[in-house]
Amino acid sequence: MTNKTRGIQKTFEMGNGQTITLETGKLAKQADGAVVLRMGNTMLLATVVSRKEAAENAAFFPLSVDYQEKYAAAGRFPGGFFKREARPSEYEILISRLVDRALRPLFPKNYMNETQVLISLISADKNTLPDSLAGLAASAALMVSDIPFGGPISEVRVARINGEFTINPTISQLSEADMEMIVAGTLDNIVMVEGEMKEVSEKDMIEAIKVAHEAIKIQCNAQVELAEMVEHAKVKREVEPEKEDAELKEDMYKELYQKVYDTARAVISNKHERHDAFEAILTQYLEKFNEEELEEKSSLAKKYYHDIEKEAIRNMVVNDQIRLDGRKPDEIREIWSEVDYLPMAHGSALFTRGETQSLTTVTLGTKMDEQILDGAVIEGKSKVMLHYNFPPFCTGEAKFLRGTSRREVGHGNLALRALKPVLPDGNDNPYTIRIVSDILESNGSSSMATVCAGTLALLDAGVKINKPVSGIAMGLIADIETGKYAILSDILGDEDHLGDMDFKVTGTKDGVTACQMDIKIDGLSHELMEKALEQAKAGRLHILSKMEETISEAREDYKPHVPRIVKMTIPKEFIGAIIGPGGKVIQEMQKESGTTIVIEEIGDYGVIDIVSENKDSIDFVINKIKGITAIPDIGEVYQGTVKSVVPFGLFVEILPGKEGLLHISEIEWKRLETIEESNIKVGDSIEVKLLDVDKKTGKFKLSRKVLLPRDKPADNDKRRNNDRK
Repeated sequence: MTNKTRGIQKTFEMGNGQTITLETGKLAKQADGAVVLRMGNTMLLATVVSRKEAAENAAFFPLSVDYQEKYAAAGRFPGGFFKREARPSEYEILISRLVDRALRPLFPKNYMNETQVLISLISADKNTLPDSLAGLAASAALMVSDIPFGGPISEVRVARINGEFTINPTISQLSEADMEMIVAGTLDNIVMVEGEMKEVSEKDMIEAIKVAHEAIKIQCNAQVELAEMVEHAKVKREVEPEKEDAELKEDMYKELYQKVYDTARAVISNKHERHDAFEAILTQYLEKFNEEELEEKSSLAKKYYHDIEKEAIRNMVVNDQIRLDGRKPDEIREIWSEVDYLPMAHGSALFTRGETQSLTTVTLGTKMDEQILDGAVIEGKSKVMLHYNFPPFCTGEAKFLRGTSRREVGHGNLALRALKPVLPDGNDNPYTIRIVSDILESNGSSSMATVCAGTLALLDAGVKINKPVSGIAMGLIADIETGKYAILSDILGDEDHLGDMDFKVTGTKDGVTACQMDIKIDGLSHELMEKALEQAKAGRLHILSKMEETISEAREDYKPHVPRIVKMTIPKEFIGAIIGPGGKVIQEMQKESGTTIVIEEIGDYGVIDIVSENKDSIDFVINKIKGITAIPDIGEVYQGTVKSVVPFGLFVEILPGKEGLLHISEIEWKRLETIEESNIKVGDSIEVKLLDVDKKTGKFKLSRKVLLPRDKPADNDKRRNNDRK
């Protein structure tokens, strides 16, 4: 009997029938911290390793978080030629970002040791989404390590299903939800929110966040109890104190604070000019040091100046209720937009708000353009895609292009969540839709510009969306000590960097469709969050009104160069006849008509998409398919085409793909000794009547003579048409 080493376990109930077990000390024991999370048949392994020494001259905390799905966890092979897990999918990247955003703010400010968090799906239940468990597993791994971490945190999914809030619903339950969010938090605070909704109210969003926080508290308490059982976790590593120069710091505050404050108050609307003005203050100050002193003090001086700049600008905004570009807290930057900018795109729009600009296109395709989803848990196809591109020139920088960044994937996903609820369903939209946003200028809120430009481009393309959607990025600067705060609408990039909250909200005039929130301070009240949401609603409606000045509803028809798609539904037993042996029939139809024909079996039916820019071509295919699927009626007269001549008669095609035998005795009333006496050849068009259908073989028995008068010779038959096709 094999001896099984049992680790330290903590099992707890979520109060909704879900039981979660956290185990450490059994797997991956050489990592600084490792935890296996199990809920039902779903299991995650989270590990964390942090270098013992700090990175030199690090400008930010070098944390990496990677989530990976093992296909074996679901009993599947990876797709592709190599048949092994390779670069992360967009789904895996999005989960990695969710965990990173929740963990990163809780490490000590001056902890600069390279830290790596890896989360692997090692067992997958097909009805359980693992993304809502990844944050719990990662935080637990940190809690049982000796790495300094201000957690625990946890993440849960909250969904409203039939009017009731559910924590971590199953995949099948989610299909019935009108609201779905992933919420991350500590025992005391919410730190991150991301989700999509079907035009819900701001009040309902706040209620969902409250429900999620109660579940988060249960999971955080379980981590605390698990860590208390692990001896290794009781003593954390010491964090090296930051280098300080009290004299330099005091001198810089004394000389520079007011200069920075006055520069911020001067209202410089151009971000590059504003940046140069702030940079000049530091440059001028550093000129008083010689080269030796500068080498010693420049690093600390830059750090102190950043702190002075942040404090002065925050105080200016809170005290004076005026912003860096001169706007009031709730004021939106100037907006202009344009549609049909690109003549050959199926739909296009330019949306500019202040110094942020998106050029967005819409392309309409067929079923063959659908995106294949091939994850360990999530499989299927997606007929809507949104891609967000952030080239370096949009911020005036020159950088190497190294493929799609995680930030681009995340922003594109947020914009897609915003627009999905208003897109027409499959019955009203035969197209696969690809939306591409290229950011040409950026100074904050580029993902929200993508939502606005995406709406305009969809309308320009003639896509009948339910309602226009706009988006706005909200910010917050709060002084916890004095209680003063400023909620900022349509934030700049600098305000995002210096503020305490980045809250993106999208929606129609009737409700919210998506949100993304990152909170950087402790103790943000629900009341303050409600005020931010109400201010966001006012800004969202203002932006919608500006968009409607450009285009208010979808074009009546698609543009001339957009391929038309006509759908047909047939009984599934005819699918084989339409495709033909080796695809011969469908290929001939496509060749003759110049169309693209896509056929798919759905339930008891075959759904056919006929794609072409030419209406006559589509009509040709429709008639061909109707002929193939038509069921011949006994006694009906057909204009047929002779397909072959044999000694005992003629084989005549009466409908596409349907041939019957016209026996030699049924050609004319007079007796024919040979078939050649009929003077009928292959390709001739003749009129025949269906006499009978053999019940066993399904063969058609045809007659021509019954349509001829008995007193007239066959040679005078006016019905014969010997014109060759």
